[in-house]
Amino acid sequence: MKEQKEGGGEVRYRGVRRRPWGKFAAEIRDSTRHGARVWLGTFNSAEEAARAYDRAAYAMRGSLAILNFPNEYHTPGTASSSASSSMAEGDQQGKQVIELEYLDDKLLEDLLDSEDKKNKKT
Repeated sequence: MKEQKEGGGEVRYRGVRRRPWGKFAAEIRDSTRHGARVWLGTFNSAEEAARAYDRAAYAMRGSLAILNFPNEYHTPGTASSSASSSMAEGDQQGKQVIELEYLDDKLLEDLLDSEDKKNKKT
């Protein structure tokens, strides 16, 4: 989330602080550890630090994460590039991998039953 300082100063990013010597530090709070700070590193530019924060936030919170560059991450309802790459990797190993975002119990049981029936036929 970019913000302009009132005096027309530098752009600020979520989870990024500028060190007195000019480098940029990135950290994130981990809600599973009572808000403990997780150090992400020191970077030469604010954008690099902001992207490190985004990677950590997305890994921790998924699509609910508040990001500095939200357009660079998968949003629900769009085609996932990871799904297509997983399918390609699965085909190379002789298996097809299908990624589903949500399965209710009935759908899961139907899928497992159909796979069992398919295996019994062969």
